[in-house]
Order: sequence, then C-alpha cells, then structure tokens
Amino acid sequence: MEFKETYIGRIFYGMRSLLIGLHTTLKEFFTKKVTEQYPENRKTQHISERHRAMLYMPLDENGNNKCIACGLCANTCPNGTIVIKTKTVTDEETGKSKKVLVDYTYDLGSCMYCQLCVNVCPKEAIAFNNHFENAVFDRSKLFIKLNK
Repeated sequence: MEFKETYIGRIFYGMRSLLIGLHTTLKEFFTKKVTEQYPENRKTQHISERHRAMLYMPLDENGNNKCIACGLCANTCPNGTIVIKTKTVTDEETGKSKKVLVDYTYDLGSCMYCQLCVNVCPKEAIAFNNHFENAVFDRSKLFIKLNK
C-alpha cells in the first residue's frame, strides 16, 4: 500500500501541496513589480515585432500596391473580414484580360488576427503592423480601405 493512499498520507499530501502554493504566493508577493504607465509612456513603450495589431498593404519600390487581386486572402479569412472588389481589364497590346484591384476593405472590428490571410498571400501584399491603438466610438471607423 502506497503512502498517498492512506488517510494520513492524503493529509500530508494535501498539506504539502498547500505549502507549495503558499511558498509560490509569498515568493511572488516579495518580488519587485514592473508597472507600465501606458498613456504616459506611449513614445517609449516597447511592442514586440511579432505583435499583430492591424493589417496594412506594404508598397513596392514604385509606390504601388503589390496585390494582384487573386482573392486568396478573402477566401481564407474565417470571419470574412476582407472584402475585395475587382474588375477585369483587357490589355490592348496582348489582348489578354486580367483582374485589377478596385477596392480592398478590411473590417478591423471582426478580425481575429489569425494571420491566415498574410500566410496565404503569394505576393506578400498584406502584413500586420504594430499599431495597437484602435479604440473608436463609432464601429464604422473600423472598416478600413487598404489600397490606394
């Protein structure tokens, strides 16, 4: 018969676990606390590079969007936060038609920051930045047009 299975053994086991919890609590009670004074230290606050706060479209070297309007990001998004409007344009020289991005709308209020849209993009046309102050009083301000 093992010690923990007896009545006295369970009492000692319970006391041991209680003492371990008390030890942890007292140790944390006496460690120095670090408090970030958020509104006052906005300029010096360190935000991790991996923090996902808001979607944006980086520009290429010519200042244009890299998006080819393939629609993979909108199809992959589980919440439907990305809405892409395209039009078909025929090239006069080659006679081939291709899709052109007209409107790229992002709903920040329903995004769950899963980064599936960023991972699936073949041209790396969208990415997350660290801008985390997105509180607004009107929900309509959370609908953001990302393309120029």
